[in-house]
Amino acid sequence: MARGSRHRLLLLLLRYLVVALGYHKAYGLSAPKDNQVVTAIEFQEVILACKTPKKTISSRLEWKKLGRSVSFVYYQQTFQGDFKDRAEMIDFSIRIKNVTRKDAGKYRCEVSAPSEQGQNLEEDTVTLEVLVAPAVPSCEVPTSALSGTVIELQCQDKEGNPAPEYTWFKDGVRLLGNEKLGSQRSNSSYTMNIKSGTLQFNAVSKLDSGEYSCEARNSVGYRRCPGKRMQVDDLNISGIIAAVVVVALVISVCGLGVCYAQRKGYFSRRIALHLKPLQ
Repeated sequence: MARGSRHRLLLLLLRYLVVALGYHKAYGLSAPKDNQVVTAIEFQEVILACKTPKKTISSRLEWKKLGRSVSFVYYQQTFQGDFKDRAEMIDFSIRIKNVTRKDAGKYRCEVSAPSEQGQNLEEDTVTLEVLVAPAVPSCEVPTSALSGTVIELQCQDKEGNPAPEYTWFKDGVRLLGNEKLGSQRSNSSYTMNIKSGTLQFNAVSKLDSGEYSCEARNSVGYRRCPGKRMQVDDLNISGIIAAVVVVALVISVCGLGVCYAQRKGYFSRRIALHLKPLQ
């Protein structure tokens, strides 16, 4: 009896699984496939492949771009939006011409077709990553500086993907990281950060004067900003002393003039005239 009960229980479980699988197929609840990742360079072309069974006459295909809101890419056998003029179908896959950075994101193809159990739905997702070359970086170079001070030059690009690395040039010669500015041309040290794009002089000198430019580079390409000249001058101590002496002399002369006028009674006469009643 116990064996018979176990046998009937197994038959019931098997029947339940068969019904569940039939329901699963009939309503298109197919198991999701692994997400594909496709990389493309901006302004080139890319193919988003839909890995589903072969296309049949009764198959219905839709492509959607996922995100905060879902938008149609291919619907009712027609491309939507700006894909109309730069995309074409290759079986179930999409060939996009002239890819832009705005195309980056996750896409899903949905293929539905009738089957013996009902309408069957197959899905596949593709993530598109668009690589972008850097634009001309923005370079900040001071036009003048005093020797002995701390000076920082900045270089930044906001377009490149992946994020670019930066290299600084002085008078067209590449500067090496954490090295001297040339064995015989400089005695000033600096620190260059290739990730942030900063070039910092801890104690700038006149030998650091020159034209500086910065290059942003990633796996796609590179761009360089126009050179900008930085002039470093020594602090003119003698000039400062001379200016202080001149100011002191001017103050002294003014003070002597006031004393002389007071001795001559100039201020007393002016006050008396001002207080004299009108007759």
